[in-house]
Amino acid sequence: MSDAVELSVGDRTVRLSSPDRVYFPEHGWTKLDVAQYYLSVGDGIVRALRERPCMLHRFPKGLPGGKIHQKRLPGGAPDWVETVQLYFPRYGLTADELCVTELAQVIWAVQMSTVEFHPWNSRRAATEKPDEWRIDLDPMPACDFDRVRRVAGVVHEVLDELGIVGYPKTSGGHGLHVYVRIVPEWGHKDVRRAALAFAREVERRMPDDVTTTWWRKDRPDTHVFIDYNQNARDHTIASAWSLRGVAAGTVSTPITWAEVADVVPADLTMATVPARFKAMGDPHTTIDDVHHRLDTLLEWADRDGADVPDPDDDATA
Repeated sequence: MSDAVELSVGDRTVRLSSPDRVYFPEHGWTKLDVAQYYLSVGDGIVRALRERPCMLHRFPKGLPGGKIHQKRLPGGAPDWVETVQLYFPRYGLTADELCVTELAQVIWAVQMSTVEFHPWNSRRAATEKPDEWRIDLDPMPACDFDRVRRVAGVVHEVLDELGIVGYPKTSGGHGLHVYVRIVPEWGHKDVRRAALAFAREVERRMPDDVTTTWWRKDRPDTHVFIDYNQNARDHTIASAWSLRGVAAGTVSTPITWAEVADVVPADLTMATVPARFKAMGDPHTTIDDVHHRLDTLLEWADRDGADVPDPDDDATA
């Protein structure tokens, strides 16, 4: 096993120890392969993470060795790795989380055994004012992907009616995500209220396909749960272009709305996505061009009048 390699990343040199360590045994993909994957989608992953507090999913011994959910920046970071300090009132603690501003910081995180990147929906200049609304289409166990596609179509329809531009991506699992840039004017609770109001509107249009039921045990097994809770403070999901820590090495991949009808998420992996990125670039390139307002959705939330359950209730998991 090689002791280390040095990677040139922009103006930086990042030392990668144990580059031959196998992270994905099913394919023989190594730590160096993970680093080279992130280099191949560099503009995309930096766009997805830029200035956002970021939790790391680390696999120090590769996938078979288990996952560490890391909020605090791992020790030994060079002085060019940037952070933001966050306060967690539930525990009365603070943590300095990675805050990516350049690609070398992503590769340094890979050196620290990171496979997945899970950013907040706010940026470090205003961590309590999200600039991203996340629509998470999460299929229940007996829900097939064709149903997810149909629900995504209605999500697109409602967004169009609101004059809002959404950017879809695969989750890297069985669902789809849609991201919307919003004006950073509202706190996490209001963004979550708006997300729930939107989800309920989609549910009204597709009651046989969609659920917003809070308790997992009460959700129909065949439905798509629109998980509005992903907009709660400190709830994170894998970023655009993030690898997933699963045997297949899938990628949470940005797609166009036209691709929703035919995309096969299982085909979008560490092996296939670099060529896709080289050929077509990042479908989310313009995501930061326009930031939308939530006024109409908050009016819908007031109209619905229902209380939003506590996001810290573990029964939702």
